[in-house]
Amino acid sequence: MTLHPVLHEVTERIRQRSRGWRAAYLDGVAAMHENRPLRARLSCGNLAHGFAGSNATDKSRLKADATPNLGIVSAYNDMLSAHQPFETYPTQIRDIARSLGATAQVAGGVPAMCDGVTQGRAGMELSLFSRDAIAQATAVALSHDMFDAAVYLGVCDKIVPGLLIGALAFGHLPAVFIPAGPMTPGIPNKQKAEVRERYAAGEATREELLEAESGSYHAPGTCTFYGTANSNQVLLEAMGIQLPGASFVNPGTPLRDALTRAATERALRITALGADYRPIGQLIDERAIVNAVVALLATGGSTNHTIHFVAVARAAGIVLTWEDIDALALAVPLLARVYPNGEADVNRFAASGGTAYVFRELIDAGLMHADIPTVVAGGMRAYCDEPRLDGGSLAYAPGAAQSGDEEVVRPVSAPFETHGGLRLLKGNLGRSLIKLSAIKPEHRSITAPAVVVDNPQALNKLHAAGALPKDFVAVVRFQGPHANGMPEMHSLTPLLGMLQNQGRRVALVTDGRLSGASGKIPSAIHVTPEAAHGGALAKLREGDMVRLDGEAGVLEALVDAAEWNARGIAVDSTPPAFDMGRNLFANSRALVTPPDQGALSISCGPVFQHGETEPEYDAEYELGGGTLAAEAPHEAKDA
Repeated sequence: MTLHPVLHEVTERIRQRSRGWRAAYLDGVAAMHENRPLRARLSCGNLAHGFAGSNATDKSRLKADATPNLGIVSAYNDMLSAHQPFETYPTQIRDIARSLGATAQVAGGVPAMCDGVTQGRAGMELSLFSRDAIAQATAVALSHDMFDAAVYLGVCDKIVPGLLIGALAFGHLPAVFIPAGPMTPGIPNKQKAEVRERYAAGEATREELLEAESGSYHAPGTCTFYGTANSNQVLLEAMGIQLPGASFVNPGTPLRDALTRAATERALRITALGADYRPIGQLIDERAIVNAVVALLATGGSTNHTIHFVAVARAAGIVLTWEDIDALALAVPLLARVYPNGEADVNRFAASGGTAYVFRELIDAGLMHADIPTVVAGGMRAYCDEPRLDGGSLAYAPGAAQSGDEEVVRPVSAPFETHGGLRLLKGNLGRSLIKLSAIKPEHRSITAPAVVVDNPQALNKLHAAGALPKDFVAVVRFQGPHANGMPEMHSLTPLLGMLQNQGRRVALVTDGRLSGASGKIPSAIHVTPEAAHGGALAKLREGDMVRLDGEAGVLEALVDAAEWNARGIAVDSTPPAFDMGRNLFANSRALVTPPDQGALSISCGPVFQHGETEPEYDAEYELGGGTLAAEAPHEAKDA
């Protein structure tokens, strides 16, 4: 199938923009490559330390320099339902490696926090920066140079992007990501949301609310809605660094165990010691990044990835921009409706055809790069097959030829919408993003007076006091990464959803984030420049008319230009806080890049100064024209 012209042109734009940084990155990958066990580079004393705790069989293999040693980087803890199943994975992986004549060691653990626990709490201000801490912890784990490949045990929001960034820092190592799968269905997500809204309206008790929440989040495994965690899994498959169909197989099942075995075997077979070397740094190129964005758009995935995958791309020397994502969104149709974009959970999505069906539809329409190298043979076409058990062993069969439920997944020829789930907004308030896939068309634009607050709690207090106008745009500013770590505003969605149910016109505008589970309310999020960095949100005043138009891609304050330019910048009225570890992340807040550059607080690929224009083709580049403008001169620091 011929590649769609927009996909081709955006990919080429990214390639040309990134060529210097990508070449430097690949030079680094090549410099670390050796066709012998990497532990052979260690001195005898170094190596003895590296296997002192191993059993006799593993010691003899690690001394012999003949077999691969697999590093395990785990995000296990037993508070996160998605990661609780990982408790037994290291033992399984070690046993599998030994059965193949190889070895495996737990290289290290990384922190894993749950946004579902910290929503609306002080701990949420650590959430985004935990991604960078995970990347650093991954690097520490792999720094011993004992490993010839690595497997990564992680599922949830910041964990997978952090592991990816860390893995790309060791781009010479093959990498396979191993998920744990989603929990089985609980009460429908829509029913849970209804109880939340009734609780916000004072019509449900706390006991009712807790019962509903417990009925939804009820067992080991990933939460069943299509938020950031489950979007992670789809994007890993779209890049070819997780086994085909591995994302949505429930924990504790024979098929789940068979996939874990196969992933371990595959990681050991693609090291530099064999004839099929597949280092992650070569696998993750601009085509893989575009595939990830396409999968995000086609499935209506989490807005958080408009930050995370900008960061992941940069870790591989690739400059991805919001304009690239927006251009792809105009060409990629919406093929899935999974809560919060519909009523189905991810189990029903998988049963209806899942990733295999969606990827085949996209590939056949020229909307995915099918020719990229992946951790398995066959490129992306292998991801159009589904895993099965055949006599207890893993086998693959062709995925569904037709949707099993067109309320959940549809073909390219009859999509839910002709455009992807995300759009870029621009105007005098800055640049931001909106997730349209969860919003009904009649709610996608609004012009209303601004209610301006400096923290989400202030909006709840205004509601409790009956001080909110009938129709309004809630502007929650000083929530960007530089201000306080860019927490999610998900705690506001029950209130705003309830008001919208009453027939009121409401919207949210914020330089903070919005949970991947959030939808329904028109929300301009990730506004950049942020208020704490001189952004225009700091100019807004109570009662200013604000226009948010998701279809037209507009976010603006309807204020006379002369008055607007003459206005000063407001200062955050929220007192600084130092509890819950927030003081430990002061350097991260000071150093962090803007959201459209990945909100990175660590050195990770090409970085541009605040307010500095990135290397552009975009002003002159017209999709469909087939011609790239010459690259504009640009000075950047490579950090």
